[in-house]
Amino acid sequence: MKEIKVKLSTIESVKRFVEKTSKYPFEIDVVSGRYVIDAKSIMGLFSLNLENVLTVVAHTDNEEEMKKLEEDLKEFTAQN
Repeated sequence: MKEIKVKLSTIESVKRFVEKTSKYPFEIDVVSGRYVIDAKSIMGLFSLNLENVLTVVAHTDNEEEMKKLEEDLKEFTAQN
């Protein structure tokens, strides 16, 4: 299980994010404060405050799949 910090600032970025996460067979969550949302749920993501940096938690131990996910989500990675 690994965490990635992301920023989804537009409606279009949320749509692209859901498209990218939906192709993975394992569970992926988005955490914002005390809320945990399925990363594959566009309605769930729109229920969050998208002004905040979000934490993506991928529930896989497969390093190869994790690297692919990190690459797919690179455009959303939050700058610290």
